[in-house]
Amino acid sequence: MNFASKSVPRHLARGAIGFGLIIGSIALVPVAGPATLLAAPLALIAFRGCPTCWTVGLAQTISRGRLKRDCVNGACTLTRATPSKDDTA
Repeated sequence: MNFASKSVPRHLARGAIGFGLIIGSIALVPVAGPATLLAAPLALIAFRGCPTCWTVGLAQTISRGRLKRDCVNGACTLTRATPSKDDTA
C-alpha cells in the first residue's frame, strides 16, 4: 500500500494534526470529561490509518523518486534510482 503524501511538509502537517488530536483528546479528559475522547478517532483520518501507517508514509514520501525496487523471479532488491536529466540540472 502507498501511504505517501504529495510533499514532506503536507505529510508532517497531517502528523501534527493526528498527534494533536490524540494528545488533546486524552489531556482534556480531566477538564471536559470523556466526551473529548471522541476526537481521537478523527486522528485516524489524519493518519490514514494508524500512527504506524503515518510513519511508513513519511518514509515513502521522503524516499519517493530516490529508490527503485526491482523484482525478478520472486526476489526483490532496492537500489538507488538513476537521476533524470531534470534532477542533474
